[in-house]
Amino acid sequence: MKTRWDIFCTVIDNFGDIGIAWRLARQLKDEFDQEVCLWVDDLVSFKRLEPRLNTDAVIQQIEGIDIRHWKENLPEIEPARVVIEALACHLPDAYLQKMAAMAVKPVWINLEYLSAEEWVAECHGLTSPHPRLPLTQTFFIPGFGPGTAGLLGSLRQHEELASWRDQPGERARFFSSLGIDSLPDQALTISLFAYDNPAIAGLLDALARLPQPTCLIVPEGKASSRVAAWLGLVGLQSGQRVKRGQLAIHSIPFLDQVHYDRLLWACDLNCVRGEDSFIQAQWAARPMIWQPYVQEDGAHWKKLQAFLGLYQQGLELETANLLAEAWRVWNAGEINREIWREYLGNLPEFTCHAGRWETRIKSWPNLANELVKFALSKIQSPVF
Repeated sequence: MKTRWDIFCTVIDNFGDIGIAWRLARQLKDEFDQEVCLWVDDLVSFKRLEPRLNTDAVIQQIEGIDIRHWKENLPEIEPARVVIEALACHLPDAYLQKMAAMAVKPVWINLEYLSAEEWVAECHGLTSPHPRLPLTQTFFIPGFGPGTAGLLGSLRQHEELASWRDQPGERARFFSSLGIDSLPDQALTISLFAYDNPAIAGLLDALARLPQPTCLIVPEGKASSRVAAWLGLVGLQSGQRVKRGQLAIHSIPFLDQVHYDRLLWACDLNCVRGEDSFIQAQWAARPMIWQPYVQEDGAHWKKLQAFLGLYQQGLELETANLLAEAWRVWNAGEINREIWREYLGNLPEFTCHAGRWETRIKSWPNLANELVKFALSKIQSPVF
């Protein structure tokens, strides 16, 4: 059953929120044939992820998805049948008033951030009436395992990954498209997409001391200044290559979602941050080092520990402890080259584990599928 969806998203100070919203919009359109309109307040940031975007256009369409610039004064429009308030944004009051005036109220979904904490299964699906208007929102909370809203991930993308890895030379061709040619056969490849983090220096120290050739790929972003400082440079220019010992550092442009996903597929280890790249790194079935978005109250440590509690399952105790300590050092900003030497020495085991984890999360709920099932069930039986 096809129906109209409005997704509202505000861009805070990074790319995770719009990254999640854009992936969800594409999946709803591509895999579930839904009519989707994505409302975004910051088209300039959005364009970093989607280069086809025209930042001057109030209304445009990409891949069959309507994209509207969310300004203070909305045009005279009728709300969609399904409305998603994504990732802590707030619907405009005028839009809420129009929702309340409709004879059949829209399905109003409050899409929260991903977490592996126990409260997710307890709170997912709870409803909350609006304090003034005859409207009720339902909380959708992404998580890991049954009882949650599931994990965002395109089923077709999983098929593309399998096909991509089966094609000889695809990995080398992809690296060549980034200006990275003639990698030695045994080269270790690592992507670095992180917030500003002093711990980067410790990782670089360890990589420079490895006996094998190592390629560190750094997309333009907040981690670049730390890498430049370690190299003794004022900054890194896109396309620049610097070598220290067996370590070759390649600075590349900020990538759109399609090419960034392939970077995750192609590398042997991925350093990721926030939510969007964190999710995609799991689907890539490669070892990862995660840096959650830092919160002043320290809530990110709870998120980190909750996820590790799940992700460590299946590892030997010593290896699980090594993983946990490496992630702790990374997120504490500690410069510790020894932990990375040990971690990299166990990379084959972490690689096998990442493959097992990807198989596991495939068996759990999928966010887009759960949203469609819920929304269409409400439309067919509109009792709120």
